Amino acid sequence: MKTTAELQQIATQVRRDILRMTTAAKSGHPGGSLGTADWFVAMQFNIMDFDPQKFTMSGEGEDMLFVSQGHITPVIYSTMARRGYFPVSELNTFRQFGTRLQGHPSTEHGLPGIRMASGSLGQGMSVGIGAALGKKMTGDKHIVYTMHGDGELEEGQIWEAVMFAGAKGVDNLISTVDYNHQQIDGTVEQVMNLGDLKAKFESFLWKVVVIDNGNDMQQVLDGIAKAKQMSGHGAPVCVILNTKMGYGVDFMQDTNKYHGSVLSANDLPKALSQLEETLGDF
Repeated sequence: MKTTAELQQIATQVRRDILRMTTAAKSGHPGGSLGTADWFVAMQFNIMDFDPQKFTMSGEGEDMLFVSQGHITPVIYSTMARRGYFPVSELNTFRQFGTRLQGHPSTEHGLPGIRMASGSLGQGMSVGIGAALGKKMTGDKHIVYTMHGDGELEEGQIWEAVMFAGAKGVDNLISTVDYNHQQIDGTVEQVMNLGDLKAKFESFLWKVVVIDNGNDMQQVLDGIAKAKQMSGHGAPVCVILNTKMGYGVDFMQDTNKYHGSVLSANDLPKALSQLEETLGDF
């Protein structure tokens, strides 16, 4: 287990990784990756029960994570590498043709830690429910986690899955929504207002935890711990994670500009100057 301060240091390094990976590749999705770095670090280093050296596709005997908005691979790959799934140096191959670190997660090359090719939005909830039901059938008491973008909730398949999980009491499922209010075409409120998201999930028989500041490591740890305490009691749990897209770099925050656009080589040093190199760059 890491201390909160240690986790914050890792998250800062992960943000450096994200910026350097996407700028070098001249493509990628840095905005949402920066915003969710604290959550991914907390999950990978303190919350989830797993061994990166013993990865199996079945996930038997360990917690499982499915990231439904697969475009945020920069944060996925960085936290996985820093956790020991594969060498940190491999981050240099991000988005290069034929490598394991594709722009969206791919199972083709057998990258440890990846169980789902999540390029198309809306599918992660259904996959997570299937995995959770599989664990119930085998008596595995571990938890299945899913992560979703707020814009992704405009997909109808999400709500079919949410309705099913609540109606069937899939209580070994904890699903987090990255609520940064930004998507590729503008704000979520402008494109498709989600209204009262907490009330929506509760109406589908879910329990809900709201993390007011998803970029505060201690709040993330406390919120997920609360969600774990609520799980196993007859209902799935939703965590509403309020974050800032582009968090960590002042000129990248609270805008959809960097949802799918990357920094120029000239802007990269200015951004990195706001993020201390804590673990060593790849």
